[in-house]
Amino acid sequence: MPIYIWKGINIHGEKRKGQIEAVDEAGVRAHLKRLRIEETSIREKPKDLLENIKFFRPKVKGKDVVVFTRQLSTMIDAGLPLVQCLQILARQQDNPTFKEMLTAIQADVETGTTLADSMRKHPKVYDSLYCNMIEAGELGGILDTILQRLATFKEKAMALQKRIKGAMTYPAICLGICLLVLAVILIFVVPVFDKMFKDFGSTLPAPTQMVVNLSNAVKSYWYVIFGAIFLFIWIFKKYYNTERGRLQVDHMLLWSPVIGDLVRKVAVSKFTRTLSTMLQSGVPILDALGVVARTAGNKVIERAITRVSAAIAEGRPIAEPLEESQVFPPMVVQMINVGESVGALDTMLEKVADFYDAEVDQAVDNLTAMIEPFMMVFLGGVIGGLVVAMYLPIFQIASVVS
Repeated sequence: MPIYIWKGINIHGEKRKGQIEAVDEAGVRAHLKRLRIEETSIREKPKDLLENIKFFRPKVKGKDVVVFTRQLSTMIDAGLPLVQCLQILARQQDNPTFKEMLTAIQADVETGTTLADSMRKHPKVYDSLYCNMIEAGELGGILDTILQRLATFKEKAMALQKRIKGAMTYPAICLGICLLVLAVILIFVVPVFDKMFKDFGSTLPAPTQMVVNLSNAVKSYWYVIFGAIFLFIWIFKKYYNTERGRLQVDHMLLWSPVIGDLVRKVAVSKFTRTLSTMLQSGVPILDALGVVARTAGNKVIERAITRVSAAIAEGRPIAEPLEESQVFPPMVVQMINVGESVGALDTMLEKVADFYDAEVDQAVDNLTAMIEPFMMVFLGGVIGGLVVAMYLPIFQIASVVS
């Protein structure tokens, strides 16, 4: 339906304006009449030339999905029909991409398709975890409860991701500034000093000559340097997209001295939180482990979970293959073993997830505290080294004159 832009005056004489989706202008006038607004102008919103180009369309963010999940849960809990809930949520959605998606889901549900199957047609927004939990909620008649758990799970996952990104922001900014200052010094400042030193006719010290040679190389072969960087990134991405490449890179990250501890804690937190949420929602453990493996984010963790799933299918308890994988810490294995023994695996997994969420916070704080002085020393060493190298000839000339 077309979107109309309207302006009007309410019963208190105040000017109002807005947008409304309607079949025609008569529909807009009828809607404004119900709101007791006297229209002054109604016109159809002009088409955006870029709205049909996929690249320029706004993406659906995780926050949009969380808000949608919360609102849908509240409306279903209040007793509203599912189709009406989807219609209301689509109508109030500001993101045109998400609005179009919700309208398509509503149309599918109206034709008799389940909500889970309708959402599976949009895997970029609704992953397998989301769809499987929705399916379990529909089958068990507890869709509102499942949606509340999903929203809570998504919020905690987003908070964890935000904390990690926040910790990496500072060193990334420092490194970017360092490279920018280094480029400015090598391209613009060093050639001025080089010309001045040549006028003196004296032999340059070794550090100064190295900086001058580096400056000349950057000025003469900058396109080769940029090309090599982009080529390296392209080759790395291609290699990482292969099964072997991703396994090797993820293994290096998992067992690296500094980052490895944080990666392992994040993986354990994500594994226990996801599995706990799915088991509480009534998803069978083998199906839940399959989804958890696909959403692990680390190939080593994914392979370990897949082997755990295969072992459970053979009748073994979950703790034994977890211990054999040597990926999960002993404390996690023991707590899962106790939870499985007493029939409270989902509750025990949730407690482990809460514990490791706190551990991730502490690890992020420790990593940030360690990176800050390292970055200061690195910045001071690089920039200070360049400055000292360029002033060495001046000190030599001053000693000769004196």
